[in-house]
Amino acid sequence: MTEVVNINQISEHLESICDRARKFEARYSTELAATHPEFRDGARNLVHYLALRHTDLRDLQEDLASLGLSSLGRAERDVMASIEMVQKALSGIAGKIQLEPVKERPRIGLRNPRALLHNRAILGECSDGRDVSIMVTLPTDAGSDQALVASMIEAGMNIARINCGHDAEKTWAGMIRNVRSASSEAGRDCRILLDLSGPKLRTGELPPGPRVVHIRPRRDALGRVLAPRRIRFVPDNTPPVGKKMSVIPVPRECIELASAGDTIRIKDTRGKKRTLNVVKKKDNDELTLETYKGLYIATGAKFRLDRNETGEKINYRVGKLPPVEQALRLHVGDTLILHSDSIRGAAAIEDADGNVTTPAHISCQQPEVFEFVAADAPISFNDGKIAGIVRVPSKRQLQIEITRAKPTGSRLRGNCGINFPASKIRLPGLSSTDENNLDFAVGRVDAVGLSFVRKSEDIILLHDYLAKNVDNCPGIVVKIETEDAFNNLPSLLLTTMRSYPAAIMIARGDLAVECGWERLAELQEEILWLCEAAHLPVIWATDVLNQGSKLGQPSRAEITDAAMSQRADCVMLNKGPHILATIRMLDNILRRMQGHQYKKTARLRKLSISGAD
Repeated sequence: MTEVVNINQISEHLESICDRARKFEARYSTELAATHPEFRDGARNLVHYLALRHTDLRDLQEDLASLGLSSLGRAERDVMASIEMVQKALSGIAGKIQLEPVKERPRIGLRNPRALLHNRAILGECSDGRDVSIMVTLPTDAGSDQALVASMIEAGMNIARINCGHDAEKTWAGMIRNVRSASSEAGRDCRILLDLSGPKLRTGELPPGPRVVHIRPRRDALGRVLAPRRIRFVPDNTPPVGKKMSVIPVPRECIELASAGDTIRIKDTRGKKRTLNVVKKKDNDELTLETYKGLYIATGAKFRLDRNETGEKINYRVGKLPPVEQALRLHVGDTLILHSDSIRGAAAIEDADGNVTTPAHISCQQPEVFEFVAADAPISFNDGKIAGIVRVPSKRQLQIEITRAKPTGSRLRGNCGINFPASKIRLPGLSSTDENNLDFAVGRVDAVGLSFVRKSEDIILLHDYLAKNVDNCPGIVVKIETEDAFNNLPSLLLTTMRSYPAAIMIARGDLAVECGWERLAELQEEILWLCEAAHLPVIWATDVLNQGSKLGQPSRAEITDAAMSQRADCVMLNKGPHILATIRMLDNILRRMQGHQYKKTARLRKLSISGAD
């Protein structure tokens, strides 16, 4: 008798959830009506999921599990169907009716066909044998090097990301051209996302330093050279392209006369004599050289070309090099002044006794945020690597006490990100720069990314702007990277679904800084849950295999993080010298993990250690 009463209580609890779901649907009727028809079912299911998670369900889950029934832990795909199936099973256990399958709703499979259709609409087709797409941020070289782009597609890139925070329209146009061409030649679909900068807070300029390039060969822990450092000589009347090698402008005549096997002799800024060997010549536009010793090359440095074939020795001078930025070095306890005026920053000035007479200062590119910052508000720079407290705020400047930095001091550069985690910043969702970049994007790319979203109005601004070009309207990717965005997530998702196609990006870098690093794992779980309920594709971004991309060897934690990313619909890699190997590694990890996991559901394939065959 006790068991029957318990089942009745459980059934009543489930029915109350269904009642609440119907009330929530009525409450959100206006928002649901505004969603795109393709997203209507997902939007309604999202509202049902909000009703399901409106109260603590852990006791109910324990009761359901004790009866061997679904504990609703994977109800995101279809909330009402999941509850109905459990209710049907409860009735069968209670002996009230014969247990029958639910006929009025389709069977809840492992995958939602409608959600898969939404994924492909914006993310394109995955590589054969892999369910999760790979997005890669394109390096500057991708604007001029189609072979590099082709190699990235061959390695497994499905979506190319162009970051509007770097490069310019000419380079972006080259990237788009190369992606389209390489994709067509490979016979593989590769989408393009143009990521708008949004109201990203950044530091201003710092004074230019000396025009010098430091060239360092790779060495092992004992200081022995592992490989020579390569250098590119390009004509001094041609703008340099690419960052893989140090680029030195020289007179075009030097390049035209030089050949592989020739040598360059130069005395660096320290008076050290160095010899560079010419190993490759590309037409009359570029020389590739190698050196086994480090050197500093400055603008105007005199060097000599020794031609092997003729024995000629010809003197030249290095052209104009870009200045080296003089970063501010900050320690815990230092004072930093953040200015509203567009003036170049400067390091602290000390007197003869080492006392600071003038603190270090730097400007903020968006000084209008100062009116939203109060005394004792936390502030962070460079993705949280430097942190401080605003001690004295005003509309002209913020006086900041540095509370986090490396023991030896951390470097703060120009154009570096700024976050005010506890301040309610209110800025327009689209800047004038964003609008210009949108004009460039329309008709050229498949989707645009909206950065630093805080409220639904930010997304509506983007919808309205894109509506002017309805025939070539790209899809949108809304980035969740602020605490306001996370707190307003249900509303943001429903607003996002007013246009089709669309996706959500978990931009974990700024999200961690804004909400606290210790909360990141919890936040990304909740975002994944709500997006799955809404049938919205999710992009897992920031620092995936970051050490692997930059240094060639990922950490163990990065491998685990990449494996967990299988629960999203797309995983984003950032650029780096080892990006091709990193794409292949992520492709391998995702293929392996899809046999074990789909979203939150474990897939129980045969274990290789399950026993002897």
